[in-house]
Amino acid sequence: MYQLYQTFIAADRWKWFANGLKITFAVTIGALILGVIIGMVIAVIRTAHDSRRAGKGSIILNILNAVCKLYLTIIRGTPMMVQLLIMGFVIMVPKDDTARMVCGIVTLGINSGAYVAEIVRGGLMSVGAGQMEAGRSLGLNYGQTMWLIIIPQAIKNILPALGNEMITLFKDTSLVSVIALRDVTKQAQNIVSTTYQPYVPYISLAVIYLLGVIIMTKLLGIFERRLRESDRR
Repeated sequence: MYQLYQTFIAADRWKWFANGLKITFAVTIGALILGVIIGMVIAVIRTAHDSRRAGKGSIILNILNAVCKLYLTIIRGTPMMVQLLIMGFVIMVPKDDTARMVCGIVTLGINSGAYVAEIVRGGLMSVGAGQMEAGRSLGLNYGQTMWLIIIPQAIKNILPALGNEMITLFKDTSLVSVIALRDVTKQAQNIVSTTYQPYVPYISLAVIYLLGVIIMTKLLGIFERRLRESDRR
């Protein structure tokens, strides 16, 4: 009970957790949006390149595809913590909390984009080739067919995988503490360094992440059920 008092009541330390949780959710949402945008662009480029016959693709498309493959290789081949250290202490070098948050969002978004790209590419490839042919026969160009016909169908197929990526991203935000961003993990560490009592702060931190994952899982389940109901109609 005394450790609970030290962790949450004394000096209003519960506010530390609350403020840290706000930063954690902000980083998660920002990184997820950035990751989806990057992943969509890369998936469309790679799908467009793969859908063309050998030797038929344009030079620009071949170059873009090579850049995308290099990006995927580097990002998926290096740990996220190493990427955060490079962005935080070599490339961006943030000086205040706002800059650290931007650094965290950019780094996690770039990392997430590599995995979202492969998820989306798998979803695009799962849509039958006849859908593209039908769109082109209606007078739509490649971009219009992809945006209006292929991508909406692919999103429904990849929604569970995207949900898992969001949950993983939420947990991975705990790594931004290495660039001194005061997320909920960093705040728990600050409380431990103040009280010298690690038991309650770290157990409470685990419970916070667990509750966050449970809530997101429930919301994703509700969203998926509504999508299935709209399909039946």
